[in-house]
Amino acid sequence: MKTAVISGGNGGLGRALAAGLEAQGWHTVLMDRNTAGLEAAVSRTPVAVDLTDTEALHHAAAQVVAARPSIDLVIYNAGVSQIGPFAGSDLASHRKVFEINYFAAVEMARAFLLPLRASRGTHLAISSVAGFAPLHHRTAYAGSKHALQGFFASLRSEEAAYGVRCQIAAPSFVATNIGQAERGVDGIVRPGSAPDGIDYMTPDDAAAVILKGLATGRDFIPVGRVATLASLVMRASPRLYQHLMRRKIAREGAG
Repeated sequence: MKTAVISGGNGGLGRALAAGLEAQGWHTVLMDRNTAGLEAAVSRTPVAVDLTDTEALHHAAAQVVAARPSIDLVIYNAGVSQIGPFAGSDLASHRKVFEINYFAAVEMARAFLLPLRASRGTHLAISSVAGFAPLHHRTAYAGSKHALQGFFASLRSEEAAYGVRCQIAAPSFVATNIGQAERGVDGIVRPGSAPDGIDYMTPDDAAAVILKGLATGRDFIPVGRVATLASLVMRASPRLYQHLMRRKIAREGAG
């Protein structure tokens, strides 16, 4: 039985990805700060860990590696967003977004680097439209997702020699936490809770697209109509994309 490790495994998209993989015969290891509601089973292992605690992350990863016959897929899904103008933010909140969205993923990749080489497995980073295009009132979030996407696209060339794939999925707006933003005073919110999103997808629909792209070996997987159109427009005319994005999203009055 192949093993997939999923960070942010207790979120809507994490659960949907796990369900899809388990239906294909995989064992999933769901890593999250809060694993309430996740039950251990033959096909599933919940692991409670704060991914921004580097020591705890590496300890948890070592335990997973020791317990499973192989690590065949690692999905970097954990993340937060921050909604609001840059002028109203501070350095501490910007760093917090990067710690969760970028640095935790980098250390997770380091922890599972050798096991994935041994299995000739796959790193799958869950980026965003904001990972390749600007997004109104999301400076820290877009910066962190651009960094995430750049890291795994660059890691791809290094790990190819070991038979390891690095794939990147870029969902648009996935409705995972609508009405449950848990917004802090710093504007940081749970992913998938933005009130200004466009053409929301369900977690199950997003997971189906991601897993299809995973199976076909696509390096870059746009997820949803908005992500697909945004990637095409960005390649053709970044200026046009900026205009369309400001007109549509800014009109919605993002936080």
